[in-house]
Amino acid sequence: MNANQFLKAVEQLQGWRECAFLLGLAERGFPNYALFADAVGLKTGAKMRQLLDLAWAMLQETESDAALPQMLAKLEALSPDVAAYDVYGVHPAFDFCRLLEQALLNRLNPARHRASEASQWATGTVMNFIEVSEGDGLSEDELVRLLDHHPLMKEDKAFQRELVLSLKRHRTPTEQFIDGLRQQAANNGVSNLGISLAD
Repeated sequence: MNANQFLKAVEQLQGWRECAFLLGLAERGFPNYALFADAVGLKTGAKMRQLLDLAWAMLQETESDAALPQMLAKLEALSPDVAAYDVYGVHPAFDFCRLLEQALLNRLNPARHRASEASQWATGTVMNFIEVSEGDGLSEDELVRLLDHHPLMKEDKAFQRELVLSLKRHRTPTEQFIDGLRQQAANNGVSNLGISLAD
């Protein structure tokens, strides 16, 4: 699957598949939020985990959308204010919140396509992290080369492609399929930035 085929496949996602794709991206970014919350002494990691679990559970249910406004309000309350923290970790944490918000909004308004932009956001989180951690003093060409060959970028690309292909192959969101998807996205607690909850 080349880059154009991938973009087209993401554009074609709709309904539960699009929601599952958004949740997969959020799941992969969750450790970024949990570690940030922990580092700055916010006691919100477990509450956010609960919210993400609820969102996954909704994929199999058709009539649970009444809880969505409440879930969105809770997400807003748990989201960090980027301007209030002078640490880099707030940015990937906030990126995770944006992805989860898109998944919830997708349930509220499935007619609006969100997956393409969310896919770019998720990749942007990885790009910014590499730039901040390894890009200091590099020329633009060197930075492009660094990003092109960086293992985290390759992993992000492989993960997103695998996610889209899995979703295209499945007709219905069976419990077994969604569980497998979640595990794949959770990546044993290692985020798209290569940081782990176990560290």
